[in-house]
Amino acid sequence: MSTEIETKCIHEGWKPKNGEPRQLPIYQSTTFKYDTSDEMGRLFDLEDDGYFYSRLANPTTDAVAKKICELEGGYAALLTSSGQAANFFAVFNICEAGDHILSTSSIYGGTYNLFGVTMKKMGIECTFADPTLPEEELAKLIKPNTKAVFGETITNPTVSILDIEKFTHLAHSHGVPLIVDNTFATPVNCRPIEWGADIVVHSTTKYMDGHAVTLGGCIVDSGNFSWADHADKFPGLTMPDESYHGITYTERFGKGAYITKATSQLMRDLGSVQTPQNAFYLNLGLETLPLRMKKHCENALAVAKFLNSHKKVLWVHYAGLEGDEYHELAKKYMPSGTCGVLSFAIKGGRQKSIDFMDKLKFISIVTHVADAKSCILHPASHTHRQMTDEQLRDAGVDPGLIRLSVGIENIDDILADIAQALE
Repeated sequence: MSTEIETKCIHEGWKPKNGEPRQLPIYQSTTFKYDTSDEMGRLFDLEDDGYFYSRLANPTTDAVAKKICELEGGYAALLTSSGQAANFFAVFNICEAGDHILSTSSIYGGTYNLFGVTMKKMGIECTFADPTLPEEELAKLIKPNTKAVFGETITNPTVSILDIEKFTHLAHSHGVPLIVDNTFATPVNCRPIEWGADIVVHSTTKYMDGHAVTLGGCIVDSGNFSWADHADKFPGLTMPDESYHGITYTERFGKGAYITKATSQLMRDLGSVQTPQNAFYLNLGLETLPLRMKKHCENALAVAKFLNSHKKVLWVHYAGLEGDEYHELAKKYMPSGTCGVLSFAIKGGRQKSIDFMDKLKFISIVTHVADAKSCILHPASHTHRQMTDEQLRDAGVDPGLIRLSVGIENIDDILADIAQALE
């Protein structure tokens, strides 16, 4: 099989045998039949591989998880019902009450709220840090009970670029994994595992689906982090699990320990499973992902250049622009392009931004981002409205910031709509 990503997007995951369906089937069944009680029992004891209940595993969702795992260069993967579920599971799989995580501050507002509010109620503390700080300053924020470091390859909505190697070194020098949300870049433009990241998460709802038809998330484990070498930090993986007859995940499953635990514990107890139907839609989106990402990046760069030269625009952030503060990091980590999302502000403040958005014709005001259609959003009024102005500034979100997700329409039509709304 070719190692090129365009081929992987089409052929990985589902490998039909002679006479089987060429396209991935939808296994729309909650349960799977076995001839003997012993066969079923061995599955519940994690002694055999197989399917028995779709909350834990399903052939359709497994095939799509394997495809994404191959795209990211990981060892094992798990689909979830949403990107938020993926972020929660990725962290909660190695944390419990009394633990701490370090996260960059310029992350998606929903994730900021998940870490800073909801998980805080569960006894898990999060420190949010400016990702541009030198590593030695970031290291001061690591605590004895820190269990993970978290960041986004391209932040939502500020579209800054994570210095993956810096954060990998920070995490590993303190014996914890680096978890990276790679939603905006996708494995087409960046593969964090190749730069040392240990766990990669996605909201597959975005570019991977690409058509705004199906919610989903994914967790990919590189298999590279040695939990056993830091056994005291991760007892959930390195000590017996009494809910599974005393299984120790690192001993029984080796590199598969992390995803096996996430499936057999968290998915068992909390649900958040991706349905076979949604996984089927996601798989269709994945087949054209490389084609769409190329067009998204091409169109976004043209829009960024147009806005950057417009007299009514205060500033533009897009790492593909020469002169952007993240341009050099983008060239290092994403030489083929970043994504189709950019941020900018209009002179005159928040109200001018809102007025501009209301005058657009086909570019839609929606909560969504990163699909085939161009869409726009004002984070301070929408996705981040639960945050105070101080929290917005700490996260690098200007009150006038507009997030524009450039689609794959004809670029002349996109530019014309923006131009008329500005005028």
